[in-house]
Parts: sequence; structure tokens; C-alpha cells
Amino acid sequence: MARAAVIAPPKTPDDCTTMAEVRAGVDALDRDLIALLAVRFGYMRAAARIKPDRTAVRDEPRKAAVIANAAAAASAAGLPEGLATTLWEALVEASIRYELAAFDARG
Repeated sequence: MARAAVIAPPKTPDDCTTMAEVRAGVDALDRDLIALLAVRFGYMRAAARIKPDRTAVRDEPRKAAVIANAAAAASAAGLPEGLATTLWEALVEASIRYELAAFDARG
């Protein structure tokens, strides 16, 4: 009987001693981030299904709150200032475009 290959989980950043280990960790984390984004966009599909009309898709107060929450969490985590604001601005705008397309597709 053939034995299944055992793949070691990536090392923590502090435990990495080679660039191969760093790259393996980054690649694993990128896969996790994509999986989380897929779930987030699932919520955008749900929002498009639930909202009563297309004009409800863009909600500027909610957008500002989401970005502010991300910026506060990033600051608490010690990430560079402005990083979350920049990333979440792009993420929220992409989410709005996706939700609009999903709303339009519902017919």
C-alpha cells in the first residue's frame, strides 16, 4: 500500500530560516485569503438577492464604516498606517461592482 505524502504546514514567520520557507508561508496564506474572499463575495451575492432595488447596492455610510473598521483592526495589529484603507477601498469597490452585476443578473 502506498503511503500518502505528508505535507508540513508552513512555518511561522519567526521560525523561517530560508526564502523557500518564507515563500511557502506566503503561498499558503494567499490560498487562505482567496478562500476567505470567496466567502466574502458569497455575502455580496446574498446582499444582491436580498436588497429590494439596485439603488440600495451602493451604501456610502456602510462603505465608510467597513473601511474604518478595517483600518482600526489593522492599526491594532500593528500594520502600516493606510494599508487597510487602501486595500479595503479597492475591496469594497470591487464588491459593489460584483453585487451590482449579481443584482442585474437576478432578472
